[in-house]
Amino acid sequence: MNQLVDELNQQGVAEDHIIYINKELYEFDEIRSYHELHRYVDLKTIRDGKISYLLIDEIQEIEAWEKALNSIYASNKYDIFITGSNARLLSSELASLLSGRYVEFHMGTFIFREYLLMTNSNRSDEDNIDHFSDFMRFGGFPGIHFFNRDETAIRQYITSVYNTIFLKDIVMRYNIRDVSLLEKISIYLADNCGNITSSKSISDYLKSQHLKISVDTVQNYIRYCVDAMQVEKVQRFDIKGKRILETLEKYFFNDVGIKNAITGFLPEYLPGILENMVMLEMKANGYQVHVGKQSDKEVDFIASKGNDKIYLQVCTTLNGDKVIDREYGSLESINDHFPKYVLSLDKGFETSRKGIRWMNIKDFLMLESKY
Repeated sequence: MNQLVDELNQQGVAEDHIIYINKELYEFDEIRSYHELHRYVDLKTIRDGKISYLLIDEIQEIEAWEKALNSIYASNKYDIFITGSNARLLSSELASLLSGRYVEFHMGTFIFREYLLMTNSNRSDEDNIDHFSDFMRFGGFPGIHFFNRDETAIRQYITSVYNTIFLKDIVMRYNIRDVSLLEKISIYLADNCGNITSSKSISDYLKSQHLKISVDTVQNYIRYCVDAMQVEKVQRFDIKGKRILETLEKYFFNDVGIKNAITGFLPEYLPGILENMVMLEMKANGYQVHVGKQSDKEVDFIASKGNDKIYLQVCTTLNGDKVIDREYGSLESINDHFPKYVLSLDKGFETSRKGIRWMNIKDFLMLESKY
């Protein structure tokens, strides 16, 4: 939002034609409902016939905001920019009121190429390996670059971000009473990042820990985490049947730093972390991502964009014939012409097998184009 304000200023837009409301600042605390929002904007409006600009940060903090925004939009006096940290932001009444008249942008944390730009990396292989190691541990929050690779400070920063999401965007928003239960579900999702999961399996696990919880409650709590953009649900796709499956999905985190803040960065979590990074990379490049099911085999990801499609297998290392046969075998069973990759942390592995290309994960994340 600050960048937008700067750009408008550079274009010669007068300060009094820019209204910027940041709901994270105390000075805007009194704007809590659509009545107060409409009143504030009306008082600030300069009636000289020129277009003004309305920017509202964290708009979901204003009750029934869409009612005020629809009225303001209908006046034809404003270009409007809004942000919110909730995935259901535009599944409100506004989506139908302004159908076809808004553009939505999903803002994620940095992917690896962007992370390197922030580090001013010289892009030497040795330098990039060090940064890749940091990226696996800390993720892509821009704020970590203020801490000069101070691991303790970075971990405290990421933990504070997680706590803010957890408490403000989930616990307070949805009036969660049993906070410890929600926390246990978050830990379960982080522990099982990259594994096939279901609400029933989570409910059964919690019951084994002497915690009584229904499958419906688990589903609701997971949905809250997804809506708060903490967690990303990736559904399975039946390659042969060409249909999305409604059960046994995978859950990833919208930044691996958040996942590691919950579980710690341990060797046993590395496969899930690598899958998480690849999933976020493909989403950031505009692909829809699903987990593939091919008979009794699993394909880690099917990434689709328009008529393009990429199949991806992700593993830590191709160490031994059994692992090689497993990773390549899932892709070899797919009979189409789309690119297929096996990604691992190995170096100098045989580059292809039956048309399936191998790449080092770091090198794949640095590709400008995946197709």
